[in-house]
Amino acid sequence: MRVTELMSTDLITIPSEADMKMAAEQMLRNQVGSVIVTHNGTPSGIITEADALTVGYVTDNPFCEINVKPVMSHPLKTIEPTITVRAAVNRMLEEDVKKLPVVEELELLGIITMTDIIRAHSDLLNEARKIEKGRGRRDPAEWRGPFDT
Repeated sequence: MRVTELMSTDLITIPSEADMKMAAEQMLRNQVGSVIVTHNGTPSGIITEADALTVGYVTDNPFCEINVKPVMSHPLKTIEPTITVRAAVNRMLEEDVKKLPVVEELELLGIITMTDIIRAHSDLLNEARKIEKGRGRRDPAEWRGPFDT
């Protein structure tokens, strides 16, 4: 299964000139766990709920005074739309991230999250079972062609 089958395409983006108040407002308003930060329309970073909590804890400044650039995770870890879900999970584990924007060239197509993968878990298991069933043991008689005797 490709990541494009699970990814969300309703992306929330904010410009790199934005402040943390805008980032938090967009996450809360849209009920998402992250926003993609763009610079001149190109995805350049991501701010997650954990980033917002961390900056809120370590600073005494109001969110409206904190620019998103020093807070965002960058360079942005991304994957291509042709990648399988299994490869995406491996990348998440290697990079220690829970969200991977799906990008083709410099165009942001969507985002796949660990939550998306967990929600699709039973579908993924069923797909794996179908593949495995096709590789199961078969009667050697089934291997014979119509001209074998």
